[in-house]
Amino acid sequence: MSGGVSCPVCNIVVQENFINEHLDSGCKSHIYEQIDAPPKTQTHSFFTPASRKPLAVPHSQHGNPASSPAAPTPTAHRPNRSNTPPTGTKRSLESSDVPSGGEPQSPSAGKRKRSKAIVDAQPLAERLRPMKLDDVFGQELIGPGGTLRGLMEENRIPSMILWGKSGTGKTTIARILAHASGARFQEINSTSTKLEEVRKIFDHALKELQLTGRKTIVFCDEIHRFSKTQQDAFLAPVESGTITLIAATTENPSFKVISALLSRCRTFTLNDLSESSLLLILQRALASENCTSPLLDTPMLSYLASFADGDARTALNLLELAISLSKVPGTTQSSIKASLTKTLVYDRAGDQHYENISALHKSLRGSDPDAALYYLTRMLKSGEDPRFIARRLVVVASEDVGLADNSMLSLTTATYSACEKIGLPECSINLAHAVVALALAPKSTRAYRGLRAAEAALGEPGVAALPIPLHLRNAPTKLMKEVGYAKGYKYNPDYRDGKVKQEYLPEGLKGRRFLGDTDLGSMVDEELEEEERGESREGNLEEELPERGKQEGWEEVDQKVEGEEDMDVEDAGDGDDSLQPELDF
Repeated sequence: MSGGVSCPVCNIVVQENFINEHLDSGCKSHIYEQIDAPPKTQTHSFFTPASRKPLAVPHSQHGNPASSPAAPTPTAHRPNRSNTPPTGTKRSLESSDVPSGGEPQSPSAGKRKRSKAIVDAQPLAERLRPMKLDDVFGQELIGPGGTLRGLMEENRIPSMILWGKSGTGKTTIARILAHASGARFQEINSTSTKLEEVRKIFDHALKELQLTGRKTIVFCDEIHRFSKTQQDAFLAPVESGTITLIAATTENPSFKVISALLSRCRTFTLNDLSESSLLLILQRALASENCTSPLLDTPMLSYLASFADGDARTALNLLELAISLSKVPGTTQSSIKASLTKTLVYDRAGDQHYENISALHKSLRGSDPDAALYYLTRMLKSGEDPRFIARRLVVVASEDVGLADNSMLSLTTATYSACEKIGLPECSINLAHAVVALALAPKSTRAYRGLRAAEAALGEPGVAALPIPLHLRNAPTKLMKEVGYAKGYKYNPDYRDGKVKQEYLPEGLKGRRFLGDTDLGSMVDEELEEEERGESREGNLEEELPERGKQEGWEEVDQKVEGEEDMDVEDAGDGDDSLQPELDF
């Protein structure tokens, strides 16, 4: 008979050869009879290793024990053991909770202390994260009559993508929606969660739905950082309804999220928070912190709100810094403002990169040098590569200025060369030179529109493969000349003024024109026309007023002169008779 061992789960003596089968059966099979089992020893902790107990075997006829030592009988005296665990045994966690005073400590006391420490370590923005939609400011989607609020009230939360810049409330809204729905909430981050962990979350969500009927909302922050292959893993669970996905991104979903996932989700755009909304958030935070410093008055909070660029998290971080500084003796509002660091919101690989260069290009096209200089400086101060800007200026020189001023192409290529050879900060002067020159230069898009017209023609069926006329083909060999290549070609420089009658387009495009006759288009902006008409009426009125004033002035003079003449006549007719000489007849 084989020896027995104590099961590490149930502490029952089991045949040594069948310990695995015993564990697989849920500790029900391959158990020794109770009489043969040694008495259970009390373990001092979960970590105390179980000692192996040999079974009792009969003695030989000579009275000597067999090869295996005899196990103690059930009635054997059990020695008293001290409270100290055996050597090599780890001390149980419970034993360390007794303080030196002898009174046991509450099991939750350490947890409470840790929780308070975690809360104290959180920044102000995290401590004041709203728990209900009424406390979220500045987003119409969750306001009264908002789309997301209506979906939440009807408990019909679909899979969605929340698109907005940092600090607009994406994470907060996702947590509030999940809490209101009563669903199980699982939060992941694309920068720290692996694909295997995501798949485990999906499997657990499916089991939860099958067993309890409870839905699972998965909030994926920064989903744009997931690769296309990783995003593919969300398709089946989202489409089947296994999970409700709420994804957040600061990048344009059209470029950063696969189209298959976009079609399964609704996209909601969160706007940048206005200064009035940020002011409400700061006032609420100030009241929550019980701060009554006179330095943090409404004008100071408005300054912080304008400093935050529509980011609530930035505004609260600035307020937390201001609260700390306000407690230092001698601090003034000017010193608080001087301590703030302005950070330009710009991502050289994100939307800001393309939006700023697009704004610069359109300002140049619209001949607005002030706006062009603003966007140029904004990009340079944000760390944009000056060569990237210079390359776009070369494009503007041909696309928008074009034939109206051919020298702009030379200027912009020289500007690009200066950026390469000089670098920042000096090359910013060259960029400003080129930007102002392009904005003030006349504009012509004839060449650009002609190029686009030719590209459109090539998109027509059969146009791209039209045979080139034989007289325009090159004939470097005798065979090609015999076939007819270059036959009948008229060399223009041999003719007067270089003019000849000769067809250059393929047969199917004879008479087709791509280059327009005008430098610009013929459309009329109605708003500009209305503004010009208004200015014209104001100008005419200004011109009429002096003339009318002059006319009215002359009329007043004439009336005055006529009045004086009438008075003279009346005075002459109503004179004193005593002054007239008497006449004797």
